[in-house]
Amino acid sequence: MARPLFGGAFSVVFPPNALDISELRQIPDNQEVFANSQTDQSIVIELLEYQSQVQDAEAARYHFDDVAASNGAVDSGSWEIRGVEQLSQSQLSLQECTSAWLLSGAQLVSKFNEQAKNTVNIHLCLFRLPQFTTDILVTFNDPVCINPLSSSAAGNVAAVPWTLQDFQSVLHSIRLLNPGVFG
Repeated sequence: MARPLFGGAFSVVFPPNALDISELRQIPDNQEVFANSQTDQSIVIELLEYQSQVQDAEAARYHFDDVAASNGAVDSGSWEIRGVEQLSQSQLSLQECTSAWLLSGAQLVSKFNEQAKNTVNIHLCLFRLPQFTTDILVTFNDPVCINPLSSSAAGNVAAVPWTLQDFQSVLHSIRLLNPGVFG
């Protein structure tokens, strides 16, 4: 079932066990954050200013660098980009985008400013909407190696994690319902 986002301006279909984090804590107006209720995985959807100074694939890298900085993964060796590929627009419901780019990488991230760092696979998709001066960034945070000293170490062994296929289904389901959201 499709969920409304940003006051009904968008809709998206999330995988099972998606918990709306705005029900637990304050989230900035330009973000929607959903977490797997059984794991430390999350999907973040952000409406960002269109970065006209960087072109398409480089814009995906630009936003990955920004996410790395937000996660405190700025030291040498604390992040890597594994690949960037363009998504076929024929497979997307968000027909208003001029291009969409999928970037896969990893970052060493600590939770709650802990010393212990966890390896998190980062899959992000950048939808470019220059006509609305907007980049839409959808990020799937997928912890793959948890430091034993991390607060995440006591995980649910029976948990059903989201897969990359689940994330791709999210990407393919995003629809713009009200362009007025862009101002």
